Amino acid sequence: MTRRFIARLLLPVLGAAGIAVLNAQDAAPASPERTPEKNPIPEDVVGDEHVREEYGVNQFTTPSIRKLFDMLNNVGKLRFDDLKRPFTDKTPADRVIVAMGLGTLIADGFLIVQCERVEEMEAVGRAMIKYGKALGAGNRMNKHTGSLFEYSLKGNWKDLRVELAKTQADVEAEMVMLRDVDIAHLISLGGWLRALEIATKSISDNYAEEKTRQLTRRDIAEYYMMSLDSLHPSIMKNPALQELRKGLESMLPLLDVPEGKALTLEEVKTLHKKASTLCHIITDKMNG
Repeated sequence: MTRRFIARLLLPVLGAAGIAVLNAQDAAPASPERTPEKNPIPEDVVGDEHVREEYGVNQFTTPSIRKLFDMLNNVGKLRFDDLKRPFTDKTPADRVIVAMGLGTLIADGFLIVQCERVEEMEAVGRAMIKYGKALGAGNRMNKHTGSLFEYSLKGNWKDLRVELAKTQADVEAEMVMLRDVDIAHLISLGGWLRALEIATKSISDNYAEEKTRQLTRRDIAEYYMMSLDSLHPSIMKNPALQELRKGLESMLPLLDVPEGKALTLEEVKTLHKKASTLCHIITDKMNG
């Protein structure tokens, strides 16, 4: 009887956190470059503690797309028609793109919530189901999408935000149980890039110095760069990831400003161009 089969039998008793420990014990030891201490998550973008504990992500946790998107609360009213993007529910063959693409879809879900666009949630939710299924987390995605549809129809935006956060955490927990922690990090990376694309576009369209201070987060960019550096070498051979790694490195100077210093309108436009280019590495392949 395999350890994974035993873990599945014990799931109702131990919960995802206990199963993650069983799987971690059976996995090869992580290299020093991939330990959490070498790859710290900025504290203000770690997800709600009770959600992360419930879903057992723990030391494998990634930045919460919800927390990343919360930064948009201070950039002013978002105009959905200017920020939406075309997408289909067709899933790419490349598992790396599927993972990052799911992150962008979760970010799009938060954009819909932020703009209170009920009619847009169903399409995003159905795409999320297909992407989750392609990653091996279809049952977990199905569990949440029903609630997403229900809350959106009722205009229950607060619970919708919580459900989206649970969706990310739940898929991460499934990736941990499948020993696919790298995929969990890629989901979060996709969400951050899409959130940054939205934020920079919104601020460049309605510029105010104070809003730009939400954008200068070198620590977040560095975290994702280290996450990419810690991926399994076979995964990092993916051309999209190599392109993203170079793009993140070139983005750092744009984010490296003294604390409290605002960005000029031209600097925001430059940052948006860079964020959009990186995000399109993912989204163009989603629709290709």
